[in-house]
Amino acid sequence: MKRDFLTVSDLTLAEITEIIDLAISIKKEKRTDYAPLFGKSIGLIFEAISTRTRVSFEVAIYQLHGQPVFLTPAEIQLSRGETIADTARVLSRYLKGIVLRTYNHTRLEEFAASSSIPVINGLSDKHHPCQALADMMTIKESRVDSHKIDGFKGIKLAYIGDGNNVANSLIEISSILGVEISIACPVGFEPDTSVVDNCRKISGSRINILHDPKEASIDADALYTDVWISMSDKSETAEGRRSLKVEDKKAKFKGFQINDELIKLAKPDAIVLHCLPAHRGEEITDSAMDGRHSVIFNLAENRLHTQKALLAKLIINE
Repeated sequence: MKRDFLTVSDLTLAEITEIIDLAISIKKEKRTDYAPLFGKSIGLIFEAISTRTRVSFEVAIYQLHGQPVFLTPAEIQLSRGETIADTARVLSRYLKGIVLRTYNHTRLEEFAASSSIPVINGLSDKHHPCQALADMMTIKESRVDSHKIDGFKGIKLAYIGDGNNVANSLIEISSILGVEISIACPVGFEPDTSVVDNCRKISGSRINILHDPKEASIDADALYTDVWISMSDKSETAEGRRSLKVEDKKAKFKGFQINDELIKLAKPDAIVLHCLPAHRGEEITDSAMDGRHSVIFNLAENRLHTQKALLAKLIINE
């Protein structure tokens, strides 16, 4: 039976733990003979621009001895009116899996419903689950394993900024792993209410929605941020609350920045995370980005390793 990965909640606690552990093992061992995708072709459809997601998936597929097939909407019949359902049915006959990056999460769900092969969310306006896997791998490397903590319970994660797709996926994976997460965002820019409500059923009060970055940062193990202006803000599917002019939105986010002041409120050895790309001087300062607390570029690298582990998990039996 095919498995899709559209949101973090598509995986169980055991499966997330297995993927993170496999990713760490792949990273440490640097094996070149690990070939779970040998003879398999994986499609990559990107309706939204990308650096890390595209490159990490292409390299991951290649290093797992598979064939990445990159497709842009302009180069296939989607640009000429073919339905997304028909496209999914056809590509299912050629490929063993699809990574789809799109602004509209409903479009992703429609594609997956019509596909007979696994579909992976490479980013949508609602969720960024592949990023969340790499986030938790990085936290495990930098905080859990290095401090010999028993699992993720006891870890405090503070997310400062927009309650966007990254925040939604962080909430989901935190609730499953037992991480206490505090989201500090301006009023009106909270994460998706349905995501928060569903996850609170799992983790009780361990999800804190706040409007004060300092309160969220106190005693945090990890400080996390993302850009104030997301790609989905500029898309036709952007929610009304995100349809402000860029300068108006930036004004609302003044103070929601990871800087030396917030880092001092966190634990002395706290880590700083950013999913990138960063707008230095807005959501994060240079000193936070490049300082001793930063594991931002380790996180970027870990996208490659978690994507290898995810592909092996979903595709290997196709």
